[in-house]
Amino acid sequence: MIRFLSILCVVFIMTSSATIAQNQLLGGPCEGCEAVFEFGDRELSAVDTLPEFYSEGTQIKISGTVFNPDETSPASDVILYVYQTNEEGVYPKKGNETGWARRHGYLRGWVKTDENGKYTIFSQLPMFYGNEPAHIHLTVLEPDGSYYYVESFLFEGGDNLNSKHLKNPKPRGGFNGIMKMQNKNGMLVGKRDLILRKNL
Repeated sequence: MIRFLSILCVVFIMTSSATIAQNQLLGGPCEGCEAVFEFGDRELSAVDTLPEFYSEGTQIKISGTVFNPDETSPASDVILYVYQTNEEGVYPKKGNETGWARRHGYLRGWVKTDENGKYTIFSQLPMFYGNEPAHIHLTVLEPDGSYYYVESFLFEGGDNLNSKHLKNPKPRGGFNGIMKMQNKNGMLVGKRDLILRKNL
């Protein structure tokens, strides 16, 4: 009996260690990065449309490629979690939110890169608030369970952009996140690539 309990204890410890190793936060503290796991049982794809995309406001489309740390080969099956303010600079809530949605609001979504590392997000142009420029938060979840935040999506020419954003020498994810948006058929279209683990 004692031997059986000892074996059971070892199996439990090994299982717990594997779980911890599977979901490892990289690059220092990150409040709310755990939200990347909150997609539940939904099947993720390389394209996601955030709530209220079709309501009044400026529609945006953000696409890009996620690369492996070698900066050349595309990274497939990488999950990106995004959340943002609405056009009033508020993280809107309906009142029935659970988990991190109670802080992030319901303007959030998840994409999983395809075999070519591609992803696309449709949303509305967020509004700045306080001293912060308009931005969309971005968390990365790699297939091995490692997760971390990278530089937010930012918009060229936006209010409150400063040297911290424009001249960041080591942006997380390899790029400072500032996108040049082009108007295509009434929609603002931008591109943002990422390099996994770059400058964490």
